[in-house]
Amino acid sequence: MGRSEINCVLIIYDKKSAYDALADFNFPQGLLPKGALGYELDQSTGRFKAFLNGSCSFSLEGSYDLKYKSTISGYISQNKLTALTGISVKILFLWLNIIEVGRDGDDLYFSVGIASASFPIDNFYECPQCGCGLNCGSQQVRKFRFNPFVSSS
Repeated sequence: MGRSEINCVLIIYDKKSAYDALADFNFPQGLLPKGALGYELDQSTGRFKAFLNGSCSFSLEGSYDLKYKSTISGYISQNKLTALTGISVKILFLWLNIIEVGRDGDDLYFSVGIASASFPIDNFYECPQCGCGLNCGSQQVRKFRFNPFVSSS
């Protein structure tokens, strides 16, 4: 009989929240909507999954419609999220997957492959809420300052 090989992957299940894990890699908590249930992280590869309580969608200041699936995954390293799945943005009439997020000083940039946009990091200090984004209840939480998506060329 042949010998089988077992590959072990270290997955972190600790008391930290998904928001704390983002902070460990120099990202603000507002990249995820309120209500993240937890996360998995393979520290050797940076492969991660964040779990929400179902799918989620909202608009930010009427400028961007965002959709989150119940599981968001990709690779995380200091100042960079790559190979993302589970987050999409509506640009004009098309839904495009956000595939990369990076931090450059006080700005975050978001890439959908063919286009990218940058935003001041202070737009992401607060988590949006499913259904109403940052404009929940009778009070507006804050204005979302943005730069339009531009060609990545």
